[in-house]
Amino acid sequence: MGAYELADHLIDCTNAQSTHRVAVHAWGDPQAPRAVVCLHGLTRNARDFDFLAEALAPRARVVALDAVGRGESDWLPEGCEYGYPQYLADVQAVFDRLGLSAVDWVGTSMGGLVGMFLAAQQPEAISRLVINDVGPFIPKAALERIGDYVGADPFFENLDEVRAYFAEVHAPFGPLDDRHIDHMARHGVRADASGSGYRLRYDPRIGEPFQGEDIEDVDLWEVWDAIACPTLVLRGADSDLLLAETAREMAQRGPRAEVVEIPGCGHAPSLMQPDQIEVVKGWLFGT
Repeated sequence: MGAYELADHLIDCTNAQSTHRVAVHAWGDPQAPRAVVCLHGLTRNARDFDFLAEALAPRARVVALDAVGRGESDWLPEGCEYGYPQYLADVQAVFDRLGLSAVDWVGTSMGGLVGMFLAAQQPEAISRLVINDVGPFIPKAALERIGDYVGADPFFENLDEVRAYFAEVHAPFGPLDDRHIDHMARHGVRADASGSGYRLRYDPRIGEPFQGEDIEDVDLWEVWDAIACPTLVLRGADSDLLLAETAREMAQRGPRAEVVEIPGCGHAPSLMQPDQIEVVKGWLFGT
């Protein structure tokens, strides 16, 4: 990806029954005075941040996590254990292991909610907060849409099928050229257990928390109002998860976030395109 090659770590974490390992990918100088921590969306993985990390690494240490059950991280013993308490515990273990504190946080969707919880519950942990297309109100309709696909376990005969799938499913990410699709395809699947073909690189059981109960609107305004650090909110102009009225209210209460709308995107902007990267880089570093 460039001059700042990534280093990989496996961090031991605990769950309700045993232990698991969370994969961490890091760029830049480990002794840099600033650190930017990135966490992806529900079905994605840390390598979504490769392009952003390359741009930020000259100015900070950049650390991206594969949430448990995704990417190169282990899977949990039970699907019902996937949820925010576990994700927050894993983040704390990573912070402790890597000596991180007062970090800048960049979170997409699920990763943005984890950042919100951290900033509200541990103000000293987060210096600046970038939230990508999520907020303290999530409408039922968007959650039902997510519930329809999360946990899907499609089989792909070859990487061409993978690329076609990613191009279709992630069209709401906004404009993606061939290198972005190739990148997501390369890091977004695992070899099937049969020895041929591919499957998505996550535990299909991450969808279990969406099953078996009525889905309702999510209201986290109390969490939002407890956040005090400088906050940037990115919203895909066509997003059905972060509504325009929610984004406007996020600018008026709590941390009074700066809101930037990204045209041509739904849920969620990829943070791979140069213009989106420049928004985040400029807000974090002032250039």
